Amino acid sequence: MQLNLEHPDHEFYLRGADGVSARVNERTLASSFVLSPNRLLEDWPVRDVKALTPSDMDAVLALEPEVILLGSGATQAFPPASVLAACLKRGVGLETMTNAAAARTYNVLASEGRRVVAAFVLAG
Repeated sequence: MQLNLEHPDHEFYLRGADGVSARVNERTLASSFVLSPNRLLEDWPVRDVKALTPSDMDAVLALEPEVILLGSGATQAFPPASVLAACLKRGVGLETMTNAAAARTYNVLASEGRRVVAAFVLAG
């Protein structure tokens, strides 16, 4: 049986993520970042989902997503209600999950052509 590596038709894809690192395309990232199918914003200054503020979401919302996947690290944690309210006010859904789950979900939604943006909080 021959196996072929399929590359998605978008520029950035996730090979995996946990609480301390993520693999985007062929690069390993060790600090928080924001990802859309065609943009990678490195060094997102967020280190704790529970301390997230609405202004921390400006870079994420500027990518004009229909849904935001918030990877909260190795375990699921939720942002303050004000962050959710800021997203909903703009008509954007916000789903919080572990980084591993956010990576899997991002790949599915991006492959469907959805306007998805994933924001990953990494401990590094």
